[in-house]
Amino acid sequence: MKGRELSTDDEIRELLRATQEIAVLGIKPETHAMQPAFYVSKYMQDAGYKIIPVPVYYPDVTEILGEPVFRDLREIPGERDMVNVFRRPNDIDKHIEEIIAAKPKSVWFQLGIRNDAAARAFTEAGIDVVQDRCLLVEHRALLR
Repeated sequence: MKGRELSTDDEIRELLRATQEIAVLGIKPETHAMQPAFYVSKYMQDAGYKIIPVPVYYPDVTEILGEPVFRDLREIPGERDMVNVFRRPNDIDKHIEEIIAAKPKSVWFQLGIRNDAAARAFTEAGIDVVQDRCLLVEHRALLR
């Protein structure tokens, strides 16, 4: 089954309602609390989602938001509902195989992040994609 690129309010609302667990690729630790790669995840955790931190840097950090850190999406046990991506568009390419192998139901590229080739690879693999939208803003607008 092919994934879809989601863009309407109804599609995104449905995705957010179906999601319980969000692996955050590129999350930043509490020391960077003023950056979206931290506070968006904190907001979603406070809204009731389970956050799985997958930082790209910060090798000494073992826990973010009270959750153990993973260094590769494929190491996370169980199924993943969503991978929320905080990476520059041209840095996503090096994560495509890892994301597809992790088999999330959806991949969300944060506001300002578009990578059409990666999005196509994900939809071809049966993964739904949202590009260039802020998870916090969309959640607030559609589910509050």
